[in-house]
Amino acid sequence: MIGSLNQTIDQVSKEKSIDRSVLIDALEQGILSAAKKTFGHGRELEAKYSEEEGQVELMLYMSVVEDEDLQDYEREMPMTSALGVDTDVQPGDQLGFQIFYLDRDHKRAEEEDRKYGDILGIRTARQQFGRIAAMTAKQVIMQRVRDAERDVVFNEYKDRKSELVTGIVRRFERGNVIVDLGRAEAVLPVREQMFRESYRAGDRVQAYVKDIKRDARGPQIILSRTDERLIEKLFELEVPEIYEGIVKIMRVAREPGERAKIAVASKDTDVDPVGACVGMKGSRVQAVVQELKGEKIDIVPWSPDTAKFVCNAIQPAEVSRVLIDEDNQTIELIVPDDQLSLAIGRRGQNVRLASKLVGWKIDIQSESKVEEMKQTLGAALLVVPDLDEALIGYLFKLGYHSPENLLNAHVEDLAAIHGVSEAMAMHIQQIAYEVKKRREDEARQAKENAAAEMQAAAELAARLAAHPEEAVAAPADEAAADLAEDHGIGEAAVAPAAAAAAE
Repeated sequence: MIGSLNQTIDQVSKEKSIDRSVLIDALEQGILSAAKKTFGHGRELEAKYSEEEGQVELMLYMSVVEDEDLQDYEREMPMTSALGVDTDVQPGDQLGFQIFYLDRDHKRAEEEDRKYGDILGIRTARQQFGRIAAMTAKQVIMQRVRDAERDVVFNEYKDRKSELVTGIVRRFERGNVIVDLGRAEAVLPVREQMFRESYRAGDRVQAYVKDIKRDARGPQIILSRTDERLIEKLFELEVPEIYEGIVKIMRVAREPGERAKIAVASKDTDVDPVGACVGMKGSRVQAVVQELKGEKIDIVPWSPDTAKFVCNAIQPAEVSRVLIDEDNQTIELIVPDDQLSLAIGRRGQNVRLASKLVGWKIDIQSESKVEEMKQTLGAALLVVPDLDEALIGYLFKLGYHSPENLLNAHVEDLAAIHGVSEAMAMHIQQIAYEVKKRREDEARQAKENAAAEMQAAAELAARLAAHPEEAVAAPADEAAADLAEDHGIGEAAVAPAAAAAAE
């Protein structure tokens, strides 16, 4: 029996990686809880595990008081009864009694009841304590073991936050993917999953450990497949130069599942950071792309020079000029007309990622648009006294080619330009404000006109569908022209309705 309990403790400690003292404490607490439940919560009890006996010894303590002072029958013993236990006892002393509850101690229990049963008042309760002790102690011990297991798992993974882990998909809970990491289960929430990915039980998943929380049900490990740092960790696996610290990923901008941009720099001038990340025939970057299920990755060199860095970030588009407004953290890029769509990217993705990568707002203008703005603004600025075409051209050359550029500038900066006074600078900004407002009014009016035209075209289409005899008895293109003239609507908007009515 002694060896059996000690052996069980050692075995559970080894299998569950739980400290032996934790299990012993659980045993003691289990027996103590059962004893209080059986003998009374007011009793002064103590449970202590004995290595020699291989059991938890239960002690009951009672204080000795004068007979007339007796008030608490569970904690106090009258002097006359105490003298039967110890002839040298004095009021205020405390007597301890071991309570024998195991089957093997049956004879010792009977002897104790014969001597002190009436004094202790536990004779009846002792008979049922063995069964209750086993059941209660088992529950408490199991709970403590579960808590200890959770602590072990938490302590093991708490230092693995921000690491890359690999696990197996086990099940799904309300869209969340439960991933088996071996000693623990992790959660891949819906919000951290890439929209193009789907999972089945048994699939291998490589993810970034975003957070680890201590929960009542155990440590909760939160994984992510959308975090920008996932790319950093994947490149660290594939690129030895990154792992060794020679090449560093300075910044990452990502739209998970679609496209990402990373800026890299090298501490060694002999090591090309972009080439190191791309690898031989693109092997390294392709390994990362494959793990991210085809997400496109642009690798660009980082530069402390903002102008140079933004030109790298907007790749593959070429840039003609860069204008930087440090006060408003804004960069204006002027690109050739044939590069405009490439610079903006599909649904604005390229410029959006470049903006995230650089950390500044980026506006892109085509050269023809800038030239048009120059002509409009130049014609308006000619009304400013002493401001001739040569000085206007010089302002444009300095980067003040739009109303926004002039309005964002300080009056002092404009007045510092040779030939421009403070009064002229204020007048220039007033003209710029008027040009900007006029342009905004025109854009708003055009938008309202387009909306009104679409509404009128929709109403006309509905009426012609209900009364097709009203359609002009002519080819669709002629009918569209006639209807547009009659109803004051653009011919392009009317054409579908006219064609439908003619059919």
